[in-house]
Amino acid sequence: MHIAMLSPIAWRTPPRHYGPWENVASLLTEGLVSRGHDVTLFATADSQTSGTLHAVCPRGYEEDRSLIPKVWECLHISELFENADAFDIIHNNFDYLPLTYTGLTTTPVVTTIHGFSSPGILPVFKKYNGKVSYVSISDADRAPTLDYIKTIHHGIDIRQFDFQPAPDDYLLFFGRIHHDKGARQAIEIARACNKKLILAGIIQDQAYYDQYIVPCLDNNKVVYIGSAGPAERSRLLGKACALLHPIKFDEPFGLSVIESMACGTPVIAFERGSMPELIENGKSGFLVGNVDEAVEAVARIPEIDRATCRRHVERRFTVDRMIDEYINVYETILKGRAK
Repeated sequence: MHIAMLSPIAWRTPPRHYGPWENVASLLTEGLVSRGHDVTLFATADSQTSGTLHAVCPRGYEEDRSLIPKVWECLHISELFENADAFDIIHNNFDYLPLTYTGLTTTPVVTTIHGFSSPGILPVFKKYNGKVSYVSISDADRAPTLDYIKTIHHGIDIRQFDFQPAPDDYLLFFGRIHHDKGARQAIEIARACNKKLILAGIIQDQAYYDQYIVPCLDNNKVVYIGSAGPAERSRLLGKACALLHPIKFDEPFGLSVIESMACGTPVIAFERGSMPELIENGKSGFLVGNVDEAVEAVARIPEIDRATCRRHVERRFTVDRMIDEYINVYETILKGRAK
């Protein structure tokens, strides 16, 4: 099977630090290549893959602000679709814009919907509903007006996440510094428990960071360490006694939640979006409704068996399981076309 994998170009594939969509595109590409499939990855020119790299954009536009995003997105997407006939199937991880090219090819297109940034983008998905096969990344993130071929939860390469049976005594916030992710609430929870909090992640909203995070930083109880790369991520997650995930939006998935549990670290998350699909309440973490309930959950951390957290990921969220499910989707689509 010759597959075209379309990755975003905000960041390198795989990302050096942040870049969840690029991360998934990379895991898919490498997993498919390891199964013997011929995969061409359309990504930035500095991307790394064991497949065939096809690139027009030199670097991620979030990493090189001299690049105009829309210009390079147009060049990037059109490059794939001008070569679409060379592939058996196209896998789009680039949101809604590539859908507008799909009428120009007979090659089937699978689109993983990594979340809806706004209800305002739904008209594009609706227009191509039935013409493009949509995969949701959680049941919680399905739009009722769209048809889906399958829900496929993300998987991770658990070899990149070391199990840590004996953590240190700090709490961790690992994600974008933004209202949606609840960094402010994480600080409130840690302070109420009198525990150290480490915050790691890109600053996506500078005003939010300046107003709510900076005044709390003391290099002792509340510490911000910036964005953490893959090697540091495993250590940070594994040595935390718990990951705080007090999200303020209905999150479509949450890779850091899975990565944390893979290290043996339970997650205390606000019960919104996909969280009930990812966390076994009372077994691999706690689903809570507010800051006060999260504080109570911190006191219950010793009830969680860290080995159970690891096994939960090994059972349900491996990259091998994700690859199996996507191959099944590709084969279903191609068999349907052959009839």
